[in-house]
Amino acid sequence: MFVRKHLPTSSPISNTILKNKIILPALLALSTAAISTTSMAVAAVEFTHQDWQVACDNTRTCRLAGYQAENNSDFPVSVLLVRRAGSNAGVVGKVKLGGAKESATKALLQLGNRHRISLFINDKDLGETKPFSAVAGDSELTSTQVTALLNALTKPSKIELVSRNSRWQLSDKGATAVMLKADEAQGRIGTSSAFLTADNTSKPNINVLEAKPAPQLRLVVPNPKAHSSSNKKFSMKSSQLAALVKGTLKDTNSDCPNLMDKSPWRVSRLNSTQLLAQHNCWTGAYNMGTGVWVINDSTPYNPALVTTDATDYADGKISVVQKGRGIGDCLYKADWVWTGNRFSKSHEGTTGLCRMIEAGGAWQMPTYVSEVKIAR
Repeated sequence: MFVRKHLPTSSPISNTILKNKIILPALLALSTAAISTTSMAVAAVEFTHQDWQVACDNTRTCRLAGYQAENNSDFPVSVLLVRRAGSNAGVVGKVKLGGAKESATKALLQLGNRHRISLFINDKDLGETKPFSAVAGDSELTSTQVTALLNALTKPSKIELVSRNSRWQLSDKGATAVMLKADEAQGRIGTSSAFLTADNTSKPNINVLEAKPAPQLRLVVPNPKAHSSSNKKFSMKSSQLAALVKGTLKDTNSDCPNLMDKSPWRVSRLNSTQLLAQHNCWTGAYNMGTGVWVINDSTPYNPALVTTDATDYADGKISVVQKGRGIGDCLYKADWVWTGNRFSKSHEGTTGLCRMIEAGGAWQMPTYVSEVKIAR
């Protein structure tokens, strides 16, 4: 069963009301959200403090993202640091310059697709990043720059990304807290491979947690033309269907307030014995959610809820894409795939904090990943 996740944001707009309740509350300082489900071999980690966040997925890969300070939003910037699990894992860094504000947009337009970005730490020039990728919209940091940046983030530092006469300043506030959380999630605290190390660190890396493989899922494309095994056409009134699935909800008024209204149900066949039932559940200021259930086509119906937040369904895949705020600079995403007799979660995560980096969010920050292959 899907557990609603709150998209992390430090924006004042985090008090947006969705479904008559707050879905994006401002995170308390140094608060941790650890979410695990029966389908996860490893508990996922999400943690946000000040201008930095970390998300570690079920393979134990950790992604750390930092942003400009909230009061410095004219030139939005974000850095992504990725470290996989395992004693020999390195750190890859990328930078993305935001163009959401007019001043930053003008600077980027002047550069075109040939951004030449330099990293400055405490006014020292660390050289240019690797070439800008117009497709990804970011630039990869060199290994020397990554090392210097990680060191700078452990103490108060002035960190700037510079292109011609424009300067984007990256905040260091909150970085050490998320670095510590990442070290903890990967079993690195006290080791030489930790982000935060003491001068006398001597603990070997042999106890560092190894990477976990991503679950393998086989997407079975449903057969809407399959004949019922009972040779009977499914027929049920809307009110009966609503009453049937109501027991799968913890709180109907919160999870699916529109369940009992007169909007139509959409019922399609998955195979010879199972059906997919969909009903509009809720509508907010800039988001909406559909309830999705799997039911048998005859008694016992055994309704199983997948989610009440769906935004799309096609060919055996249920998707959720919810905005963190109306301008759409941050998203929450989740997917489920049909594996033949049930829907299994295949992805969950956010695109990072709501910091005006770009439409749709700056990065992919998953807490759950899988490898999906289509069954032939």
